[in-house]
Amino acid sequence: MASIKRFEEIISWKEARVLNALLREMIKEKRFEKNYGLISQIERSAGSIMDNIAEGFERGSNKEFIQFLYIAKSSCGELRSQLYRAFDDGYLSKEEIDLVSICCIKISSLIYKLIEYLKNTEIKGQKFNK
Repeated sequence: MASIKRFEEIISWKEARVLNALLREMIKEKRFEKNYGLISQIERSAGSIMDNIAEGFERGSNKEFIQFLYIAKSSCGELRSQLYRAFDDGYLSKEEIDLVSICCIKISSLIYKLIEYLKNTEIKGQKFNK
């Protein structure tokens, strides 16, 4: 794997950014406006995915990066659960929840692969960034 110098180069971070934009557009359509609490939770979970990837990368060690990646991965699951609540409340269609869930699962998979890569490089005494 080529050396990554900035978190903006990480594929899972890029995909999480796209996911955030997609959710932002859905929220702007005002279908959620009756449930500000759920909107806030969805925005925080989706943002947490991006933010934890970035923060972990900036920590400078594989061990800490892995810890933050696990948090980002768990935020993917939290977001999916919140989206099912939005679906159950009639705010999202079946097609929309399927689309967003597929995005979350893809990001979660990318994060997992990065965790596994970092664990393997850690064993060999290499560092991912810096």
